[in-house]
Amino acid sequence: MAAPTAIAALSAPDYSPGDQMLLTVTYSDTDTKPLTVTIVVTDAQGNSSAPVKVTAVIDPLTLTVNDDSGRTWTRVSDNGSVAVYRAVA
Repeated sequence: MAAPTAIAALSAPDYSPGDQMLLTVTYSDTDTKPLTVTIVVTDAQGNSSAPVKVTAVIDPLTLTVNDDSGRTWTRVSDNGSVAVYRAVA
């Protein structure tokens, strides 16, 4: 099993009090795989429904941002591989 990877970058090298800070985290886990389930319902007479597909991610990653200065980071977006968080300096 491979370990998850993460790369983080702030939107600027320096901030003044009150400035908006954006943190972008790019992450992945090669062991996390999507699973697609296809369902067909058939009645007693042999009539079948159209196939329905559902996709789920097994063992998805969870990101947590902690700040030892007590700031609260708010998630702006997260598409499953890139997450953006916002805080105020």
